Amino acid sequence: MYSVNIARLLLQIAVILALCRLLHGILQRMGQPPVIGEIIAGLLLGPSFLGWLAPSWYAQLFPASSLPALNGLSQIGLVLFMFLVGLRLDLREVSAFRNVAGLAGLLSIVVPFSAGLALAGPLHALAPQSPMLPFSLFLAVSMSITAFPVLARILSDQGLTETRLGHIAIACAALNDVSAWTLLAWITALTRSADGHVSILGTIATVGAYGLIMACAVRPALRLLTRRFAVVSELPVMLVIAFLSSWATEWIGIHALFGAFFAGVIWPRGEAMSRTIIEKVSAQLEPIAMIVLIPLFFTYTGIRTNIGLIGGVDAWPYAAVIVAAAIGGKVGGAFLGGTIMRFGLRDSLALGALLNTRGLVELIALNVGLDLGILSPPLFSMMVLMALTTTLTTVPLLRCILPRRTK
Repeated sequence: MYSVNIARLLLQIAVILALCRLLHGILQRMGQPPVIGEIIAGLLLGPSFLGWLAPSWYAQLFPASSLPALNGLSQIGLVLFMFLVGLRLDLREVSAFRNVAGLAGLLSIVVPFSAGLALAGPLHALAPQSPMLPFSLFLAVSMSITAFPVLARILSDQGLTETRLGHIAIACAALNDVSAWTLLAWITALTRSADGHVSILGTIATVGAYGLIMACAVRPALRLLTRRFAVVSELPVMLVIAFLSSWATEWIGIHALFGAFFAGVIWPRGEAMSRTIIEKVSAQLEPIAMIVLIPLFFTYTGIRTNIGLIGGVDAWPYAAVIVAAAIGGKVGGAFLGGTIMRFGLRDSLALGALLNTRGLVELIALNVGLDLGILSPPLFSMMVLMALTTTLTTVPLLRCILPRRTK
């Protein structure tokens, strides 16, 4: 049992938020989304920089005994963030642009997924403790992820939200999100069953029952209640549902964030759950989640990331191959799908560049992989480097491809 040092925790939060705010301003002038500054802040405060430059300061500011409290706060931030992602994810977007978005979205998953499977054999030597099947599937899913919220922010910043390209990119990202989180939940269940925690069939059956209850019982009940009682659409009630759903998936044995995401997805849309209400809830919830709690997650990720481990295992060529496969697979898959559907060469290439952004969503998935023991610390560091690189290159690539249509 451990006790929380409140004074140290408050100092950690102050340092994290100050550095994130500083980097936000610098990177905003470079046209990069705020998430990039938060990722870099995490790396600067972790062993890759602060722990290497001033190990005594690092040990005093982030001793191992303080990390559980920091992790706990970051997990609450993840639950709130994933609920917002699910709440904003309108599956009708996929249907509205199902022709182009369907093929481009599918290939933007299948091609990098296949690249991940192909790399799993050579990269397994960096994580020999992980069973081969969960490792291969997890690596493939990690290559396939698109960061839906970061993509939406980039579209807004570049003035592309209301364009056909923007609509199709959002639809593709929605398909990516649903597919990635479904696969990741299944891999989590598979890994824990392989470790002897629980039967895989039992976990799949329990997850299926949970999904049916949420979709066929909870959602209709919420729809009925939102029509009769406006209070159901208020933030406290929505948070109760989100936290209960998160508790359910954590108890099942997958991860709390899946429950939060699914709670947002199944929340009824209609007269009582209009765009105005979603924006109102987001305005209430987003500041505490995105300004305070999510930066703590990035710092915790940075503390777990040590770029020096990559050189320590002489694995920089592996890191380069991972980055190249991630970019080539995602951009190439979306470009192929777009050109087949006659979306236009430039727009198809721009679609691939947009879907290549990974950011926060990728880091969430990688932390799950590290917690489950699927990724080793060196491989985790390589994958974090891939997430940072692919997100950093999105805006510059987009401006090169569409110089007249971007800001």
